[in-house]
Amino acid sequence: MLATMAVVPGEAEAASLTQAQRDAMTPDQVIDMMKQGNARFRAGKPQQHDYLAQKRSSAAGQFPAAVILSCIDSRAPAEIILDTGIGETFNGRIAGNIANNDLLGSMEFACAAAGAKVVLVMGHTACGAVAGAIDNVELGNLTGLLKVIKPAVDATQFSGERSAKNPQFVDAVAKTNVQHTIDAIRKNSPILADLEKQGKIKIVGSMYDLSNGMLTFLG
Repeated sequence: MLATMAVVPGEAEAASLTQAQRDAMTPDQVIDMMKQGNARFRAGKPQQHDYLAQKRSSAAGQFPAAVILSCIDSRAPAEIILDTGIGETFNGRIAGNIANNDLLGSMEFACAAAGAKVVLVMGHTACGAVAGAIDNVELGNLTGLLKVIKPAVDATQFSGERSAKNPQFVDAVAKTNVQHTIDAIRKNSPILADLEKQGKIKIVGSMYDLSNGMLTFLG
């Protein structure tokens, strides 16, 4: 993704994304490069990242092109799925990829202060947090987190069995939840909403399929 796109396949990427490279890109170009990174991941042909070199080149400053809000699920690591290196994306992870105040503040920093061009909300199939919301699970602090997801359960139009035992329903709710998170970002962060209206950033959603590695961007 991003700076790595100019590298010859098989050659190690020895530098993190520079400010000039990041600033020259439009939000649409950043999204396109994310898609290309996922294609490399699915093909089993990722860039040969020189992480130590990227660490050294980014130590004095970072210029990520995107901030990704994804789930804590161990099977859905955004950096690997998008074939990114050190210094290319900000990454926030929370069960069910919801947007609370702390994450909103983090995303505001990423875009308004640090210059990221894209906010990507990434849901995924077989999401345990979504299944827990469907089943009304209660467990300590998790109870409050799942309440944020529950509106997506009622809002999901689905003709089959509306149960956490039905994988198709869980995935349908997860997709709805991504849109609810995007709506919450725009509603609860005037800073990000204004940046989007100005065309400086794009706020987009996606669903990651655990079975085939495909990251599908939502319309």
